[in-house]
Amino acid sequence: MTLLRSFLFMTWFLAATVVLAIGALPILALPRRRGRPAAAGLGRVWARATLWGLQRFARIGMRVVGNVPEGPVLVAAKHMSMWDTLALHLLLQDPAIVLKRELLRIPFYGWYLAKAGAIAIDRGGAASALRRMQQAGKKALAEGRPILIFPEGTRKKPGAAPDYKPGVAGLYSLLGVTCVPVALDSGVYWTGFAKKPGTITVQFLAPIPPGLKRQEFMARLESGIETSTQRLIAG
Repeated sequence: MTLLRSFLFMTWFLAATVVLAIGALPILALPRRRGRPAAAGLGRVWARATLWGLQRFARIGMRVVGNVPEGPVLVAAKHMSMWDTLALHLLLQDPAIVLKRELLRIPFYGWYLAKAGAIAIDRGGAASALRRMQQAGKKALAEGRPILIFPEGTRKKPGAAPDYKPGVAGLYSLLGVTCVPVALDSGVYWTGFAKKPGTITVQFLAPIPPGLKRQEFMARLESGIETSTQRLIAG
């Protein structure tokens, strides 16, 4: 039954993605002032459609714990599955998502991400890449948007050893902004093609104030996210 439900969800997901991606192509031709909010709106429609299909076909729901931040803050989240990007895009209201530059080269997906104002990073660019990320981050914050970053840089399976990259500390320091850690357990239910019925929990933790030293910030961030994530996974 799980495989059948997973197949039905994937069919829905692919159909919705193709229809929206092709039907919204005119958005790519709009100037930034109009194109960015239009692309962000398309992302919300896509996320809602995906999560609806996940609930309807795969029997996976969502539970939110803690206070969802609003406005110009840095949100650092655990990353276990594609669900994380979709759900947090909806919950955070138009976040600027920090992602690998190569993702922008993916047809349709990358085009719309770029139009929506995603912050692309070049892992091989060192200091220059961090400066570009800082400039893009300041622009997003000035627009009143939160910045969403996955500090490990890639998805992790439940129970895998953490691997937090220094980029999140650099962004936190350069922007001088509050950081809200996020724990979740999506990897328990979204495991590749197979989808396990249940309720995914996303937990917004206590904010980390600006101005901390890099080592203290990273220790608080990793400890908070990992401890809460393991608690969620354990049920």
